Amino acid sequence: MKIPWRLTRYLPLAARFLREGRLPELVRALGDKRTPQGQRFAAFKEDVHLLRALSLAWFKGEYRQISSQALLMVVAALLYFITPLDAIPDWLLGVGLVDDLAVLAWVMRTWHGELEAFRAWRERQNPERMALIEQLPAAERVDPLHS
Repeated sequence: MKIPWRLTRYLPLAARFLREGRLPELVRALGDKRTPQGQRFAAFKEDVHLLRALSLAWFKGEYRQISSQALLMVVAALLYFITPLDAIPDWLLGVGLVDDLAVLAWVMRTWHGELEAFRAWRERQNPERMALIEQLPAAERVDPLHS
């Protein structure tokens, strides 16, 4: 289970996001990230959505049956995904998402059991409850004069 070298740089940042309760910021940034269109990227979008849902469920205290190491890797992978200047800059058309896909695939494969357990838990919840869990908390308004 060797961690991809490009993902290791994001582990301290991921730990800080978890420690400081900043997962909603990350999820908001995911919404701003353009993802590739087309059928061949459907699984990629589904995986990102699953990791987003897991992050929110964990943040809200609804789902805690994931190891701290797996959660750290999920958050690091999401941070890697939203960062435009990673191993292969996202603005390079055609190849910019290759490294993002590789990191996401590594997380999905390495933590398959834990992610499948979350998927099963999620499917057992009623849709109304999941809609509430996956709803982003209101953005905190920061007053730059008083922060």
